[in-house]
Amino acid sequence: MLASHTLGGPSRCGRVLGPPLDKIIKNAAWRKHTHLVSSCKSALDKLETLSDTGLSDPTSPLLGISSSDANFVLNPILLALETNYVKVAEPALECTFKLFSLGVARGEIHGNVSNPILYKIVEAVCKVGSIGEESLELAVLRVLLSAIRCPCVLIRGDCLLNVVRTCYNVYLRGLNGTNQICAKSVLAQIMLIVFTRAEEDSIDVSIKTVSVSELLEFSDKNLNEGSSIYHCQNFVSEVMSASEGVPDLKLSQPSKDQELQNVDLKTSKWEEEEIGELEAKEGGAESGSGGVSKIREDGFLVFKNLCKLSMKFSSQENDDQILLRGKTLSLELLKAVMDNGGSIWRSNVRFLNVIKQYLCLSLLKNSALSVMSIFQLQSCIFMSLLTKYRTGLKDEIGIFFPMLILRVLENVLQPSFVQKMTVLNLLEKIAADSQIIIDIFVNYDCDVDSPNIFERIVNGLLKTALGPPPASATTLSAVQDITFRHESVNCLVSIIKSMGAWMDQKLTIGDSDLRKSFKSDTAAEGHSTLTAEDGTVSDCELQPEMNSELSNAATLEQRRAYKIELQKGVSLFNRKPSKGIEFLINTKKVGNSPEEVAAFLKSNTTGLNEAMIGDYLGEREDFALKVMHAYVDSFDFKSMDFGEAIRFFLQGFRLPGEAQKIDRIMEKFAERYCKCNPNSFTSADTAYVLAYSVIMLNTDAHNSMVKDKMNKSDFIRNNRGIDDGKDLPEEYLGALYDQIVNNEIKMNADSSAPQSMQANSLNKLLGLDGILNLVTWKQTEEKALGANGLLIRQIQEQFKAKSGKSESVYHSVSDVAILRFMVEVCWGPMLAAYSVTLDQSDDRIATTQCLQGFRHAVHVTAVMGMQTQRDAFVTSTAKFTFLHCAADMKQKNVDAVKAIISIAIEDGNHLQDSWEHILTCLSRIEHLQLLGEGSSTDTSILSVPNTEIDEKVPKPSGIQSLKKKGSLQNPAVMAVVRGGSYDSAAVGANSSGLVTPEQINQFIANLNLLEQIGSSELNHVFVHSQRLNSEAIVAFVKALCKVSIAELQSPTDPRVFSLTKLVEIAHYNMNRIRLVWFRIWNVLSDFFVSVGLSENLSVAIFVMDSLRQLAMKFLEREELANYNFQNEFLRPFVIVMQKSNSIEIRELIVRYVSQMVLSRVSNVKSGWKSVFMVFTAAAVDERKNIVLLAFGTMEKIVREYFPHISETDASTFSDCVRCLIKFTNSKFDSDISLNAIGFLRFCAIKLAEGGLVCADKSPDDGSSVSAVTKNDRDLQSFADSDDHASYWVPLLAGLSELTSDSKLAIRKSSTEVLFNVLKDHGHLFSRAFWIGVFSSVVLPLFNGASPVKQDSPTSKSTRPDGSTWDPEISAAAVLSLVDLVIRFFNVLRPQLPNVVSILAGYLKSTKQGPASTGASATYRLTGELGSRFSKDEWQEILLAIKEAATSTLPGFMKILRSMDYIKVPENSRSSTNTETSSDHGLTKDDLEEDNLQTSAYVVSKMKSFIAVQLLIMQVITDIYKANLQFLVASNINIIVEIFSSITSHAQQLNSETVLQKKIKKVCSILETSEPPMVHFENEAYQNYLNFLQDLIKNNSSAPKEMNLRSLVAVCEKILLIYLSCTDYNYARQQKPVEIPVTHWILPLGIAKKEKMAARTPLLVSALKALSCLEKDSCRKYIADIFHLLVDLVRSDHSSNEVQHALSNIFQACIGPIIMP
Repeated sequence: MLASHTLGGPSRCGRVLGPPLDKIIKNAAWRKHTHLVSSCKSALDKLETLSDTGLSDPTSPLLGISSSDANFVLNPILLALETNYVKVAEPALECTFKLFSLGVARGEIHGNVSNPILYKIVEAVCKVGSIGEESLELAVLRVLLSAIRCPCVLIRGDCLLNVVRTCYNVYLRGLNGTNQICAKSVLAQIMLIVFTRAEEDSIDVSIKTVSVSELLEFSDKNLNEGSSIYHCQNFVSEVMSASEGVPDLKLSQPSKDQELQNVDLKTSKWEEEEIGELEAKEGGAESGSGGVSKIREDGFLVFKNLCKLSMKFSSQENDDQILLRGKTLSLELLKAVMDNGGSIWRSNVRFLNVIKQYLCLSLLKNSALSVMSIFQLQSCIFMSLLTKYRTGLKDEIGIFFPMLILRVLENVLQPSFVQKMTVLNLLEKIAADSQIIIDIFVNYDCDVDSPNIFERIVNGLLKTALGPPPASATTLSAVQDITFRHESVNCLVSIIKSMGAWMDQKLTIGDSDLRKSFKSDTAAEGHSTLTAEDGTVSDCELQPEMNSELSNAATLEQRRAYKIELQKGVSLFNRKPSKGIEFLINTKKVGNSPEEVAAFLKSNTTGLNEAMIGDYLGEREDFALKVMHAYVDSFDFKSMDFGEAIRFFLQGFRLPGEAQKIDRIMEKFAERYCKCNPNSFTSADTAYVLAYSVIMLNTDAHNSMVKDKMNKSDFIRNNRGIDDGKDLPEEYLGALYDQIVNNEIKMNADSSAPQSMQANSLNKLLGLDGILNLVTWKQTEEKALGANGLLIRQIQEQFKAKSGKSESVYHSVSDVAILRFMVEVCWGPMLAAYSVTLDQSDDRIATTQCLQGFRHAVHVTAVMGMQTQRDAFVTSTAKFTFLHCAADMKQKNVDAVKAIISIAIEDGNHLQDSWEHILTCLSRIEHLQLLGEGSSTDTSILSVPNTEIDEKVPKPSGIQSLKKKGSLQNPAVMAVVRGGSYDSAAVGANSSGLVTPEQINQFIANLNLLEQIGSSELNHVFVHSQRLNSEAIVAFVKALCKVSIAELQSPTDPRVFSLTKLVEIAHYNMNRIRLVWFRIWNVLSDFFVSVGLSENLSVAIFVMDSLRQLAMKFLEREELANYNFQNEFLRPFVIVMQKSNSIEIRELIVRYVSQMVLSRVSNVKSGWKSVFMVFTAAAVDERKNIVLLAFGTMEKIVREYFPHISETDASTFSDCVRCLIKFTNSKFDSDISLNAIGFLRFCAIKLAEGGLVCADKSPDDGSSVSAVTKNDRDLQSFADSDDHASYWVPLLAGLSELTSDSKLAIRKSSTEVLFNVLKDHGHLFSRAFWIGVFSSVVLPLFNGASPVKQDSPTSKSTRPDGSTWDPEISAAAVLSLVDLVIRFFNVLRPQLPNVVSILAGYLKSTKQGPASTGASATYRLTGELGSRFSKDEWQEILLAIKEAATSTLPGFMKILRSMDYIKVPENSRSSTNTETSSDHGLTKDDLEEDNLQTSAYVVSKMKSFIAVQLLIMQVITDIYKANLQFLVASNINIIVEIFSSITSHAQQLNSETVLQKKIKKVCSILETSEPPMVHFENEAYQNYLNFLQDLIKNNSSAPKEMNLRSLVAVCEKILLIYLSCTDYNYARQQKPVEIPVTHWILPLGIAKKEKMAARTPLLVSALKALSCLEKDSCRKYIADIFHLLVDLVRSDHSSNEVQHALSNIFQACIGPIIMP
């Protein structure tokens, strides 16, 4: 301890340097190393004198001592390293390691200028590493790694590169495998240190240790010798841990960076020039962008040199194998750098430019090599670029993706297995990152100037999944082909899975609408994908601002559509150039001028076929010719050699094969060339001929089919005299010949094989035709690029050109609508790949992957609402279940069934119409399970299910049940075994043929497979329905209804599985909100109606029972008022009841409805409507038992549950009334009809008992109720303002309707009940409601019922609807009407005019019965209400009577006039012996018979008219007498007018003497009594006379003088009538003749005497009236009638009463006047 302490002194440096120096002294050769030993001893002596002062010299390379002392003590170490002697070098290396690892050495090591001693030591260490001594290699590596890792030392510039070079040499030149692995690990660790520091721009950073095993992933696996990896890992970890915890030292930073030197590796002249150009460009960028820190400068330096090392190709000076290993190592180190790169590579423009300028060039150059390790490394580096740096490398990725990935992927026939597996694995990693997939599509497939990478990926994977085409030659083995197929399918599944994951991230779960707005933050904030290797965040998150912008889906859609349309035009051009150009012009992709079309063809960046361009340019159409001229004129051949000019001209297209087309093109070329070079040839003809000769020479020289080649002399000879008869110089022609022969004229990308539009478009776009033709992947790794380096330089120029463009924007999108366009691209290939693989492969892993792909595809297409694509995937999955052909099922088909169930559960909210396929599969599964049990589906149909819905009992094993029950001969089993198509409704229904035992056994075995799917899995789909959203559940129910109908309509094996599930579904979802449940029930309702009307009675019964179960469940829930859902729920019962032809179904419905109502009566609200509609339909049923059953229920409802009806609303009550009215029409039992009317009255009593008083309310207080019938609208308008009145409307309206029933008993009973209800309960009605009732219910009863309109003596009163109203009913109705008015006169007073009008109508009747009814009703009305009538009301009544008395006369007289044309026969004929007329014509006898019938009708009408007129006179007389005190003068005048009118009618009738004779003769013939015309006239005048006498006597209010005048006038008419019967032949209106005439007095005949006798009582009455006149009155009026009195005296009278009356009048009136 003491010796070690004293060795080297007390200082820290001494403790580190002392022991190694002592060891060096001991190991040195004294003679050879004298100076070394002396230097070591001096250093030890010096160290003994030094101590740690605590003060640090910033310029000192060692901690704690001065700079000079440090140089002195370090010099021996340097000398020891320079000896290259192992024993001396080992302790020196150990000492150096400690200096760096312990932090003793410090400072910046950068050439001799800064810290030269440390620089020399490091250089010396590097030299020791190059001596090839295995024992020292690890020590050197340890020193170098510790030096780089030391936080107190910064190794920069050429020193850093020397360190890297040394490690390279150890790796490349070393012979020990472990040492090589260690060198590789140290290099990787150094890269991590350098670039981690550059990332943070700091020395003291946390650095992770490399994984040695990962470094051996692609190469050097053969170097692993046992525990080499373990040893190397410990080696690196030990060095890294030794330097941790060393205190940091702030190093001074020079103000200006020193110029760095390149790695001393030999390069070719072209490479030196190329790299020099890159560095010059980079230097220019640096000078413009400002200084960079030393740490990052070192990073740039190392990265550039790594790229240069990776671009080294073999030469004579280099060993090929070593160079290849160095290239591989460089790429591995670049991979490590890229994998561990952070945000600096995206945020720092210079770092990104370094990637573009060096790394991309490296990838480009190495793309020609077929070494798998290099390709794999390139792929990994490209993956890093794509994952992390794609925002800044859009154009570069667009080039490398097709070059590295797609070309290998699309090589189906002869790919390298390892290479393609590498690509597939890479694509799988890409597919796992959803954001990369989206970004690729957005930035390339939606970019017109970029290749369709996503589309080509998908199509390439499809080609790989389908394998080589049949009968094609391939190098793949069967195992390799299967592997490729499965891997490609896996990639496709990963792609669609990532799309779904990205969609789910962007969508809010549960939203049905896609978000159309974009996030306000940058695109980076939306991405959070981690790479698989190191977990670093993705490119877009860390560096969003680098050439990226957030784009919306609408813009991308436009760009995508533009690109697709452009490609369509290009494709059309490549088939038919003229059509293509026309299409491109019409779609505005190209301008319509020849110059614009020519520019489009010349640029050719869109994949135009060069041969088609040439073909189009050679066309002779006007527009094509103009385009060709514009195309040629766009070239500038000025100062260009002819051969060079023609070569330049033909680079963009291929000359057509037709000579005329070539001729036109060459002619224009010659003209253009001569125009650009006017002094070249004498004329354009010379250029034209020479151009043609050059083309022929080019073909002759370079076409392998031409055997005899043209020599130079031949070429010269062929072109003699072409220059206007002169020869061109032979030297010129010879030089041109050599130029063409030595260098073929061809296009930029000359390829004779036709290429696809997509590949051609890509290659032309990227300029890669040459490089892709060059790289065939069959070159050896040592083959140099040689002359093809020019092609690479062209691509490099594209890199340079694109790197400075700002328009190359990287787009990022967050709108999920972009997935629609992606799905449109990929769904077809994915569907084909999944389907083919699933169909052809039985590998469980592969089929599982395909089914996963189907599931993810359904998820994406369903959520995005892409119906066609969704249905395609669902249908394909359903078909692969093979449930339609169960005998052929395999495990993969069972897995497909599981996938279908998973789809149903996971994506049920978006399946819509696809539910039908899924539910069909579930139905078929249940069918197979049912067959496995041996059960019969017919049994399940005929059995009535339980009311409660229970889960199914687990089913027994299929094999045992099937065999046990002997179901092998079951036709259903046979049909399933035979199988059928997927779309067939009944599996096996249309197939026939024998079933073999083998097929049966296979089917039984397959039933075992289906046991993997239990009933719980099936039921889970239906139970899960309650979690579906509102749209989905409706679609689900629709689909289930379709499937159920298909099951039930199966002709051979109907089933009820889906039907029972419908009941379950309705039960599960009954708690949904009303709006949703209403939509569900609309579907279910139509279904139940459709199936309930089925011809299969068992099915219909089962459906009705299922509906009953649902209804019972639903009726358990209470319904709030004013809702209508119960009615909708029960509506199927109504429709089936109305339309079903099955007696059993109708009876069943009545029983079900009765049961439901009576058991849930308290919960029934709006459902009453449907209940009554069912009973209404039952009321008119053809079966008596149905009618009786329904009426019995109605009776119980009305009697016991009436409050439940009236508590809902008026419409319910109206339905009840309508139902009862229908029962009144029953044709089976009159008791039912009458009882129904009785129930209507009972309803009225119940309404009255309920206190439904119709008080006046504001119109706003009540809710409007629809009218019951069209006749009730006026009434309903009054009831709308009153809730309770609404209940009376249907009742009263219904009774009103029944009054016109065809059955007398119904009419009579309904009329009686109607008026009784009104009289008994009218006090409950409001005034407004009474008005409505009267106008809408009561008055319509009498519309058309007035007998005055009936002309036929045999007809009855006709109602408006055509029904008849018997006189008895009519009379009762009128009297009831009057009684109603009398009882409720205060309310009905406004209706008095209507009532009077009705009564007047009866009075106008031509029949005595109705008129008598009207008269009695009128008298009763006036008798009861006369005292309450006003003057106007009396006036209205009397005017109505007057109008009734006068209105019938014109019609009656018209009838009388018909007698004028009738000739009455002499002899009488019985009126009953009438015969019908012959068809051949009317005979004379027939005409007489018709006349007799007419005459009989006239006689009858005359009798009726007289009776009615007398009746009116009688009723007016009675009214006058009863109400004299209430009548005013105006009223009296109307009565006078009535009497006057009637007497005038009577007088007019009796004045028709000819008519009287005809009537008398007719009556004699008919043996009937004559009309009492005389009696009519007598009675009329008598009543008139009596009225006037009474008026004069008792009515003081009437003007007496007027009445006297009327009385005298009436008496005068009576006297004239009497005198007309005497022999004077008195003219009734003739005045007496003043001149006396002598008359002969002859005896009177019998006829005269009879007439006079008939008139005598009237005459006597008139004379008595005159005799009673007062003296003054007599004096005044006697002169007018005196001459009549004289004539009476002269006449012979048949009665003494006349003489006695005359005597009295002379004595009482005339005597006093003559003798006062």
